[in-house]
This record gives sequence, C-alpha cells and structure tokens, in this order.
Amino acid sequence: MPEPHPQELTEQEGLQFLRQIPEFGSPMPQLILTGGDPLLRRGLFTLIDEARSLGIGVSITPAATSALTLDVLKKLKNHGVEGIGLSLDGSTAERHDAIRGVAGTFDRTTEAMRWAGSLDMPMQVNTLVSAETVTDLPAIYELLKQFRISRWSLFFLISVGRGKVLQPLTSERAEVLMAWIYEISQKAPFVVATTEAPSYRRVAIERMHAQGLKGEAMKRSRVARGFGIRDGNGIVFVSSTGDICPAGFLPQVAGNVRTDRIAAVYRNAPLFQLLHQSRLFKGKCGVCEFHSLCGGSRARAFQATGDALGADPLCSRNAVLM
Repeated sequence: MPEPHPQELTEQEGLQFLRQIPEFGSPMPQLILTGGDPLLRRGLFTLIDEARSLGIGVSITPAATSALTLDVLKKLKNHGVEGIGLSLDGSTAERHDAIRGVAGTFDRTTEAMRWAGSLDMPMQVNTLVSAETVTDLPAIYELLKQFRISRWSLFFLISVGRGKVLQPLTSERAEVLMAWIYEISQKAPFVVATTEAPSYRRVAIERMHAQGLKGEAMKRSRVARGFGIRDGNGIVFVSSTGDICPAGFLPQVAGNVRTDRIAAVYRNAPLFQLLHQSRLFKGKCGVCEFHSLCGGSRARAFQATGDALGADPLCSRNAVLM
C-alpha cells in the first residue's frame, strides 16, 4: 500500500498520543515504531523528538527499501533512536526474497545491518519461523554471527494476513526447534529469543532444571527476562489509525487513542483485564503449571480458536494436559 490509510493519525494526534504514555508511570514503556514502513510516516522525526523529550525510549523497525540509507540511520541515531530492528528470513537472497516477495530485499537488509554495526547502533534481527524457513535457520544463525547484532528474535508464524500463504510448524517440530534454540543461546554472541512462542520459556526451564540450575540462577538467565510477558500483558499495540489492541497479530480492538487513554485501556479494559489473568485461560494453557510464566501465544490462540483466552496449539503438551 503506497499511500497511508485515510484515517491515519495526524501528526498532532500522534503527538497527543505520545503525551499519554507517561501515564503508565515507572518503568516507562519502550516505544517501537513499526509498519509497514515507519520511514514513510509524515513527521516521523517530530514524533521521535517528542517521545525522547518525554523520556520514552524509542526503537524502529524500518522496511528494507531504498529509503533506508546510511544517512537515514545516522539521522535516527542523532535523534536518539536507541535500536533498530530488521527482518531476515533466509540465508541467501534467493531464500529471503522468496519469502518477502520483492527482489533485492536481502541485499538491502544485509547492507543496512553492516551500516548499523558501523554506527554501533543496537540491532535486533527478526526471522520468521515456518515450515518454509525452518531448515534454513542454522544457516541464518551462521550468517548473523558475521554481523554486530545484539538480539536474534525467531518469530513463530501466526497465520494471518500474508502469513496465510505460509505453513506453521507442527507442535512436535516446534518442540525440537526450541530445544535447538536453547542450545545455541548458550553460546551465541547475541541474545537469542522467540516471539509469539512463549512456550519456549517452558522448554528453557526444563533444560535448565536438567542442568541442575536452581531458582536464582534461572531468574538471572536471559530467557527469564520475558517471563509473564505475552500479547496484552507487557505489550500493547496502537495501529496507524489509533486502535488499541493487545498485539499487532491479535486484532481485537479495546479502544482508540483519539478517545481513550492508552494506560487506562491497558489496565482497565475488560479484554486486557482477562489477558492479564493467565488462570482464566482455557484448555491446556489454563491448567499448565507454566501458565503464569508462559501463558501461550494469545494471538495464535485467537487465530486457531476465535478466542483470545483459548489454547495455543503450538505447545506440544496438548496430550499431557488436555
């Protein structure tokens, strides 16, 4: 879509929204500007400057287009952007561009990764996990070790939007992959994490138990930093038109920043209150002993069952807990 949505927040509405964020109090949320392509947003740097003046940390996930240049990255850094996120879904141009559907995106992405590294700009690389990409993940991992990245996030497919043409992993295949993720995370030169796969926390805990790690040592682990965070709990999404949702892949609207206060919706809207209470989750997610640390992907549960409180089908513990 080359043009913005006709109901996109105006620059003034965007500024008014940013001024709501401090109502969360301490610790202040991190603002991640995403898209589409946030570099095409009118008044982008005005919005960044306002967020920074309010004490809000800002990161950005630009698209790999000709608009993403070394000078743009320098400008982002000069305006106080604390990190950049880029997507890399294949270890070669052929593989990555086939997933992205646009020739040349692999080369643009890796060039931007080199630029960000040269600027000492903290960088997260996001990689799609699906049946089409899973066998290529070891090669992507080896490729990423050549760059100065701080975090590799493996994004387990939610079959919505363009993702409907791709195939998710079976729960059994996901379990094997998560064991591999845990193993490489022990030696990787960057943090390795998952997105929309909180059941990885359960896999990691089981591995740490097997290694003889106790409570305090587990709490200091990298994976423990995400305990309890899931769609709608520690995360809130605001669309370009101001709609407030639990996450970008959980399209249930609980309010709009034009008429509602973001912190009040997050704390008090009925949908968010339900998502904050993992004991209310249904099926295996409600009875699992890891429900408070994991809770399953609420977006995947909604996609699979039509109920954001439903069971996440990715978890392999179905047979044990149903």
